[in-house]
Parts: sequence; structure tokens; C-alpha cells
Amino acid sequence: LLLAELKPGRPQQYDWKSSCETWSVAFSPDGTWFAWSQGHCIVKLIPWPLEEAELSCKTSERKSRGVKADVRGRGGAKEKTLDCGQIVWGLAFSSWPLGRTKERDRLPAPDRSCLILATGLNDGQIKVWEVQTGGLLFSLSGHLDVVRDLCFAPHGSPILVSASRDRTLRIWDLSRDGKQVQVLSGHTQWVYCCSISPHCSMLCSAAGEKSALLWSMRSYTLIRKLEGHQSSVVSCDFSPDSALLVTASYDTSVIMWDPYTGEQLRTLRHVALPPALDYGSDIHASSLRSVCFSPEGLYLATVADDRLLRIWDLELRTPVAFAPMTNGLCCVYFPHGCVCSVQTRDGHVQFWSAPKTLSTLKHLCRKALRTFLTTYQVLALPIPKKMKEFLTYRT
Repeated sequence: LLLAELKPGRPQQYDWKSSCETWSVAFSPDGTWFAWSQGHCIVKLIPWPLEEAELSCKTSERKSRGVKADVRGRGGAKEKTLDCGQIVWGLAFSSWPLGRTKERDRLPAPDRSCLILATGLNDGQIKVWEVQTGGLLFSLSGHLDVVRDLCFAPHGSPILVSASRDRTLRIWDLSRDGKQVQVLSGHTQWVYCCSISPHCSMLCSAAGEKSALLWSMRSYTLIRKLEGHQSSVVSCDFSPDSALLVTASYDTSVIMWDPYTGEQLRTLRHVALPPALDYGSDIHASSLRSVCFSPEGLYLATVADDRLLRIWDLELRTPVAFAPMTNGLCCVYFPHGCVCSVQTRDGHVQFWSAPKTLSTLKHLCRKALRTFLTTYQVLALPIPKKMKEFLTYRT
């Protein structure tokens, strides 16, 4: 069900045929804010849940009105507008590093627990903002081209990773005043996407190549090249327990990997729907644009050029839900599940209800174990073979 849709305002002075794409959105880790790159150098910070639509699993089928600039959120928080001065390509939330203060500029020191938002820009800069005040904290320079994607290390870490069209990834430490600590080179094409594993030991990057690269977040060295796609890899994501990695490609497939061994576990192929479910009349391709795991790790969401959002059940290995959309660019789950947002080339954001099931006890046990056990450690355990296969997602 379509729960809500955000549409940007359209001032007369702008040519809205150009630069109106929503290249990125992000939910804050605690689920209280939504960041929307709505085109024309603007990022909207919107308190969550939306005031005009209570987005929950029990929401009835309806479409909310477009949220206006003066909407007030829960708890008195107000919507904010960040003018970044350049087209915004990447967004990432984190917490401000504990115990740090801001000594430069005219801004007061941010609260110890405040949220920050990093924005990747068209000119290669990265601007880091304080969410509550909308104040600019850092301007990070180093990239020579568009900063296409950003991700923070989890659990409030000050480590930020950026991916750029200059074919590099860069590591920044905000606890050291935004110092660039490492440059990762290895791609031969534009880098589209980067993702850090939840236990913060690995980094995956996807570029306009037929392979993805897996890096160590401890030594910042290349672990392995993941080869198996037949066309450009454009998106990647780790499962919540770090035991799985998925990559999406223009070859219309999603490959699920064991990041510890580099083994391909399964392939999800996007094919044309039967006529009864076909929402379009001239579908020619199913090239993938984006892939992401659900918070509990049981589902995948994918956006493809065939004008469909698909939700996949990992156990069934087939889509269990479809949603029609036009010109989708990326998708992201709400941190607590139940809602999946999709962004489009016309600057819109749609929020769709997503399947939610109660995780089985055995899945919860697997998730807990795989949070701290690698595949090799699981295989070394003195337990039955079938149990090892289950814990390593081989069944």
C-alpha cells in the first residue's frame, strides 16, 4: 500500500526539467528524522513520523498530501531546509562523536548526543550538518568529482566513508576535525555505492564494473574482488548480522555473497511479470538501480528499471510483494521495519508498506551468533553439518 508521497514545491524561477532528481534519502538510526535530497541543491530534514500520515503497519490505504515546508513534527521538532549550494548525491546520518567540542567557526559546541548529517555534493565536497540546529559543522575537501555515496561506521562512530566519481573511496575521521585518514584506490570506473558491515570490519564498494570490491575496515586494504555479474554493479548492502552481502547490477540480477569466503550463495533474477501483474505496457529491461536489506534481515527490497519495487523473501527466494513506480532511483528501509521508501527522478519520495513477520527463534539465534562469529568460526564448531549450513545461510 502507498502510505504517503512527498513532492517538492516548484518555484517559477527554476527549470524543473533539470537537477530535480532525488538521488538519495536517509532515515536517522533512531528513526526520528528523514533526510530528503529533493533536487536543486536542497535537503529537507523532516521529523518522523510524518504529521499528516501515521506510517505504521495498521495504516489504511491512503495517499497523504504533499508535506509543506512549515510542517511541524512530533515533540515540537520542526522541518528544516539545508541549502547545500551544489546538487546533493549522497546522505548519511550518525551521532556526533562523544566528548568532542567544536572550537572553530561561530557555532556553539553541539550536544554530546546530537545527530549529524553528511551530504555528498556535485563539486566533490562533503558538508556535515547538525540536525537539530541546521548548522554547518564541517566542509571536507579531497574528492575531485561528484561524491556519489556516503556511509558512517555504525554505533555512532565518527568514521565516514565517501565514494566518488573520481574512482576512489576516502575515509574521514570527524573526531579529528574531519581529517582524511585514507584513500582507497582500485576501481577503474565511477564508484556508485559503499556499505560498511554492521560489525564494522568490512567495507564493500560498487562501481561501473562487473565486480564489487571488499575492503578491510581495520587495515584499509583490499580483501577480495567479488566477480560474478555480467554488467555494472551499482548497489550493495550488508545483512544486519554481517553474514551476507548483496550486490545489484545492470545485468538484472542480485547476487547474495558470503563476504568471509567470497562464495556466491544464490542469485535473484528480475524477469518480466505475467500479464496480470504487469503495471506497464512496454517493459524492455529490468536493470537494477538499488538493493537493501530489511532491518530484521529476512527481506530484500530492489528497485529496477521495469518500474517496479520488489520485496523478496530470502527463504522463498522469490518476490512476495510488488509496487508500481516510475523512474525509481533508490530504496531504503525505515530502521524499525514496516516501511520502505523509494526515490525517483522527478524528486518525489514514496513510502510503501512492507511485509513484516515475527522472526523465528532459530533466525534470532542465527542472527545473534553471526553478529560475532565469522563463517570460518562457524564451520569449525563441533556441531552437526545441517546446523552449520543453516548458520551460514547455505540452506
